[in-house]
Amino acid sequence: MFTNRYIFIYASVMVIIVAAILSSAASFLKPYQERNIRTEKIMEILKSVNIDADKNEAEDLYDKFIVEELALNSAGEKTSIYKNQNFEKGTLRPFEIKLKTELKKKEFLDAGKEAEEPNFPLYICNKDDKTFYIIPLRGKGLWGPVWGNIALEKDFKTIYGVTFGHKGETPGLGAEISTTDFQKQFNGKTIFDDEYNFTSVKVVKGGIVTMPADQQIHGVDAISGGTITCNSVSAMLEDCLKNYESYIKLSLKSSDE
Repeated sequence: MFTNRYIFIYASVMVIIVAAILSSAASFLKPYQERNIRTEKIMEILKSVNIDADKNEAEDLYDKFIVEELALNSAGEKTSIYKNQNFEKGTLRPFEIKLKTELKKKEFLDAGKEAEEPNFPLYICNKDDKTFYIIPLRGKGLWGPVWGNIALEKDFKTIYGVTFGHKGETPGLGAEISTTDFQKQFNGKTIFDDEYNFTSVKVVKGGIVTMPADQQIHGVDAISGGTITCNSVSAMLEDCLKNYESYIKLSLKSSDE
């Protein structure tokens, strides 16, 4: 018979050994996990401009097509510029910005609470001698976060492509936001009207046929049975895109001069 003291010591030693093994495994795997997250982020950015890349070629294609990364403040000013693998301004690489954190800062500031000035990332893509502006997105879905990227054409208002992802939306319903059929509806839609008043793009329950004809360019059909997730996508688009309105209008003004 083992004494209680022996059992206690044995159990304690086993717990320590197992904890050490798990901690070592986590430390060993962390760089691989971070690399996978980085690669998936790159692939989604490229996908928004219709560039398909596998994990082996993603970084090379990113370096080829994404010619500039910008970090922007709420006034639309460039706080950091990363180009040709070098900083032309600032020391914060826009790719490394955690959008969730920056949106929280903006939320605090809007509520009158103290917070640092947020920085929002923007990726400039050159493909087939055309320029596209890629804006990352993040919001709250029905069961967890939703996210994505939206690529705008050179006029800053016409959508060239989008990607959406989610953590736990309902299969066959809200989860359909990650399908090509849903996403391709956004192609050619606009986030400003003809006078460049910000409109965003809405996911419309009942379809865009319920909208006035002149507003249908700013809407897409919702997913049947996925109303809450579709509303979340609409809110995400508006909340994220409006943070770039100042930069867009400054850029348009500069191009007109």
